[in-house]
Amino acid sequence: MSSTPTQGPKLNAIVLERVLTHIFQRNDEAAKTGRRGTPVCIWGTHGLGKTELVQQFAASRGWHFAYCAPAQFEEMGDLHGIPTIHAPAPDQPGNGDACTVFAPPEWVPTAKGPGILLLDDINRADDRILRGIMQLLQNFEMFSWQLPEQWQIVATANPEGADYSVTPMDDAMLTRMLHFTLTFDAKAWARWATEAGVDTRGIGFVLNYPETVTGRRTTPRTLVHFFEQIQGIQDIKAEIELVATLAAACLDETTVAAFVSFVNDDLSMLLNPADIFDAKSPREWQKRFTELSKGKGGATRVDRIATICTRLLLHVTAKEYRDQPGHAENFAEFLLQEAIPNDLRGSLLMDLSRQKAGDVQKLLRDKRLAKLFLEKL
Repeated sequence: MSSTPTQGPKLNAIVLERVLTHIFQRNDEAAKTGRRGTPVCIWGTHGLGKTELVQQFAASRGWHFAYCAPAQFEEMGDLHGIPTIHAPAPDQPGNGDACTVFAPPEWVPTAKGPGILLLDDINRADDRILRGIMQLLQNFEMFSWQLPEQWQIVATANPEGADYSVTPMDDAMLTRMLHFTLTFDAKAWARWATEAGVDTRGIGFVLNYPETVTGRRTTPRTLVHFFEQIQGIQDIKAEIELVATLAAACLDETTVAAFVSFVNDDLSMLLNPADIFDAKSPREWQKRFTELSKGKGGATRVDRIATICTRLLLHVTAKEYRDQPGHAENFAEFLLQEAIPNDLRGSLLMDLSRQKAGDVQKLLRDKRLAKLFLEKL
């Protein structure tokens, strides 16, 4: 895919979520003084999960969520509502003459916030519709309706000047929003995928081949589609022809070839975190780890080891993780394996030390790990 222009700083999903939290807090504080907040526009190529990111942001906090696709609007009435005639009742004198009022569209939220109104794929709308949205971005209201208190506006957009059918937004519209470009980051995606229950073999593939997630057809969205299709296949190596056919239905050829290589190289059977943490003895996983950590000619396969370390980190930092008897000892046994490069070992220890959860901190209480950690300081 050719390079595409970006708007604002490039952020992965984890950092962007933290930035959104800050912006929305500031918007709420501004609203208390009678000022309007600032909408956000998230730019990015297709399939990155821009829409899902906003939906999950709202859902994880118990916020209201309203969806609007301006590209589907045919006329301004879809935006500001349909006019109707309001006539005062004959038995109620003094109400004035009949007048025109507007019935707001069904998608307009009415409940008090917090909530997010998502203007999805905003720059795929007709130019006339974009001009009409400017008032909403500026004042959080149209002449016919207004957003309830504590509602935020977030728009998503595809890059301009690339292979997308989009309507350019002029400076007057662009300057009404804060802009960020969502980028793909394998570790950030793997964290989301772990929590979402995506096939662990798929997570292992993306962590080993992050460079494949850059094609026209291979996107995080199409990868999830593919991983959903193979989730019920227990032995994907035995069914490699079916697996390759399913992959070719939604992924680029280079990604299909990489996944077939991934399977034939037995990397689909990488150690899972549970294999290590729940083992009754290190012997249950040490042989497999030794095999995985060595490539042709005995060279250390740092990529495979790094993938296992990353998945361990994602496992223990997940919200639902709870320390169990034997976890700390098994974790220490793993990190003390000679095949693990010192920089990987030190990086994993540092990442865990930054976690506040007590269950995670228990993993670092082993004296041998404490010594290793102090050596890295």
